[in-house]
Amino acid sequence: MMEIFFETKDVFQLKDLEKIAPKEKGITAMSVKEVLQSLVDDGMVDCERIGTSNYYWAFPSKALHARKRKLEVLESQLSEGSQKHASLQKSIEKAKIGRCETEERTRLAKELSSLRDQREQLKAEVEKYKDCDPQVVEEIRQANKVAKEAANRWTDNIFAIKSWAKRKFGFEENKIDKTFGIPEDFDYID
Repeated sequence: MMEIFFETKDVFQLKDLEKIAPKEKGITAMSVKEVLQSLVDDGMVDCERIGTSNYYWAFPSKALHARKRKLEVLESQLSEGSQKHASLQKSIEKAKIGRCETEERTRLAKELSSLRDQREQLKAEVEKYKDCDPQVVEEIRQANKVAKEAANRWTDNIFAIKSWAKRKFGFEENKIDKTFGIPEDFDYID
């Protein structure tokens, strides 16, 4: 499709391209519109609406300039990457200075490793006894208090509804309990 534009260096309408593309380039007539739209979306072909018609064009110089811009962007990214690589190599070399493998360094590394292992073991032990932590126990007590208050509030609501139903409809209390599945020992939590 691009060859049609580059060879003729002309401006086309869709109907012109639907006639030319199958004959000259072997592109099926049904896919010309889709191919052309994808080229427009990719910025390879320009499109302009003039009046009620759409005009399409692409010139070789535009494609060349686009490639040159892309090449410049890629070259700048490459140079930035090379500079970053060089600076990282310098910092690695700088970090290696003074890090000679000595007996003291080896001993300190082993000591550090054993201390880290010991710290992990102590953390696991603290986690095991977390349930006995006074702060956790107090949080559980507070949560129980809130849950108890909520349960008593709902119990109070149920008693209010039962009282209303007895007054409004004249139901007996045991009939209401049986209908709604309220147990006989239903009462406030102390």
